[in-house]
Amino acid sequence: MPHTHPQYETAFLNLPKAAEYLGLSTNTLYVWRHRRQGPPSFRMGRRVMYRISALDQWVHDQEMSDSRSNAALNPLNQQPQRRAEGPGKPALPTSKIDQ
Repeated sequence: MPHTHPQYETAFLNLPKAAEYLGLSTNTLYVWRHRRQGPPSFRMGRRVMYRISALDQWVHDQEMSDSRSNAALNPLNQQPQRRAEGPGKPALPTSKIDQ
């Protein structure tokens, strides 16, 4: 009697498939992994693997850390700050020699 298991969707991608999923070159992922940058990865035996949910989270985190995608980080949405010194204001001492 044949086994009737439901078709499982894979939760992991190897490096070439992860690069394709992200729209990057495999070399970029190799370099990022070597530099400990980019999405989290792990070894499964001899293969470098990426969890799909971790790739999606990493992309989301990249979007939220970019001021073009996150209005809260856009400097044009921030209140202007006053400079510590300016015309007609004395310079603030930076060391004991200046005092």
